[in-house]
Amino acid sequence: MLYISHLLLDQPGVYGKITYKIPFFYRKSWLCYLNPTRDGGIEFAFIRGHELSNDSGLLISRGRKQVMGITFYDVREIPYDSIAEIIHEAILLDEQATKNPKSASDRSAS
Repeated sequence: MLYISHLLLDQPGVYGKITYKIPFFYRKSWLCYLNPTRDGGIEFAFIRGHELSNDSGLLISRGRKQVMGITFYDVREIPYDSIAEIIHEAILLDEQATKNPKSASDRSAS
């Protein structure tokens, strides 16, 4: 989780916060989150995953309409170039967001 957290927090304007007892990462809106799985993995999920190109084919919906993610079991499994590309695309998508689902005052209150 720390490895991916550092990748995200190194991006301009991205910050993290514990929401729903797991780490979420924000910019203008929710970008993604890290969620421990029951089988010992970590799911790296993107809130607007259905809007990402998913050229690498790594993101899986698991029956969800918007969220798509990838589960890792070991930091050595993480394909840095593909993950960096997905993160950058999610940030670009967030930049184009016209409506912020949570206002700044809502973020500071949670």
